[in-house]
Amino acid sequence: MRMSLTCAALLALSARTALAQVSPPPEAPAAPQVEDRAGGYCDFVRGVGDAEAALELAPELFVGFGAVNAGEAEGGAGAAPLGEPKLRVTAGVGYDFVGLYRGRTLRKRAEAECRRQRALSMLEAATRQGSGLGEEAALEARARVLQDALPRAEELVNGLRNDLREGRTTLEELNAVQVRLDNLRALATSTALARERLAARPRVPEGQRLDMLLEELRVADDQVEDAAGGLRRAQAWELSLRGGYDELVDVDQDVPLFGQLTLSYNLGHLWQGSANARAREGRQRALREDVTGASQRVSELVAELRALQRSEEGRLREVSTLVTDLEGQLREVEALQTREVRRFRDYLLLELTRLRAEQAYLSAHVQSLGTFLGAKAP
Repeated sequence: MRMSLTCAALLALSARTALAQVSPPPEAPAAPQVEDRAGGYCDFVRGVGDAEAALELAPELFVGFGAVNAGEAEGGAGAAPLGEPKLRVTAGVGYDFVGLYRGRTLRKRAEAECRRQRALSMLEAATRQGSGLGEEAALEARARVLQDALPRAEELVNGLRNDLREGRTTLEELNAVQVRLDNLRALATSTALARERLAARPRVPEGQRLDMLLEELRVADDQVEDAAGGLRRAQAWELSLRGGYDELVDVDQDVPLFGQLTLSYNLGHLWQGSANARAREGRQRALREDVTGASQRVSELVAELRALQRSEEGRLREVSTLVTDLEGQLREVEALQTREVRRFRDYLLLELTRLRAEQAYLSAHVQSLGTFLGAKAP
């Protein structure tokens, strides 16, 4: 008995060890995803496409009941030349093989509509942000600089207050530095408010070029029209197979079964090609020419952002020059130890902090605008 319990315990321990070895390691947390604002629309069009395709891809069942003239003809006056009416029962299965093409095309159209809506939602998000597009990274860069520098600025002002109480500085010197600190605080507050305002708007993922998104919209819209044209062309064809049970009541039949293959073609298909081509070309032109459409709004936004990018590049060069100049002055005055020089150094430090924050903002903003706009037009 003891031997059996010992063996069972060893087997259980071995099984637990084996499970621990083969169990997969815990998955790393997924990276945060940008909200998919086209997910609901995609579920809608895919559901509609699957519902319509289900009727095209599946066979049909049919049942018929009626009367036909199928009896033996009788001679004499008043005889029915086509025979006596007989009851007829028909049941079977039918399938239209063209439905295979129509069902696949319906699903293809749904995917194209989903793709078009994704591109359109990103473009709409970009136009909603307007000139603030690309500013999120710039505000974050400015906030980092201010967050690192404000504690040092607070210490400088507190030190001046202590010097004022001990008579080692003047009220004018304290006020001058205090004004610079208040400006930094106001800049930090406005930066935080701007970040909250942008966070409430739809986001556009970094690395998305507006011209590529617009091209994606046009391609997807053209695919929708191509699928719609294919469905219109498919209406001209029918290749159906029907078979099943067919019985005439009170009529002897050896095999009460039937089968039929039907191919039909509508001659209107001969004129569909040119009409579909005009429809496709007109839809492409309408998307480009719509004054309230995405193409026009994105074109206006790109022109506005390119002008803003040129302006920000000019400001960045100016601010970078000032930062370099102040850093040089700061290195020179730090070698001196007089009280007046130390006060001037404190003033330079606060002013340099503001300029560095502005430089970080402009540098990140220019880079983000370059990402969204892509290469400049020659």
